[in-house]
Amino acid sequence: QVQLVESGGGVVQPGGSLRLSCVASGNISSIYTLNWFRQTPGALRESVAPITPAGNTNYADFAKRRFAISRNSAKETVYLQMNSPKPEDTAVYYCNADIIRRAASGLEATGSWGQGTQVTVSS
Repeated sequence: QVQLVESGGGVVQPGGSLRLSCVASGNISSIYTLNWFRQTPGALRESVAPITPAGNTNYADFAKRRFAISRNSAKETVYLQMNSPKPEDTAVYYCNADIIRRAASGLEATGSWGQGTQVTVSS
């Protein structure tokens, strides 16, 4: 099976910085696009940014010029650097990955989600 585990969430002051990490593990053959999403209570989960294996990104408007997504393919890890966070960035942040996994029947494509990490922006 494939697991994604996020870390790095917590309480941060407005204008501070925080870095989230997400590590993939399991019977992984390849990892394609990695994504960060976020969700607040009562709202739909929304994309923060994806990153392709080539490093191409596409930030949501709220994330442009403040957040930076990056990946370390050797460590099967994706990061989200959050700079100058605002109270409205308070949410549970999830990573998501398009993965080719090794199954008993061969290679299978799967989309995997982490369990989420809470980020609270408050003074």
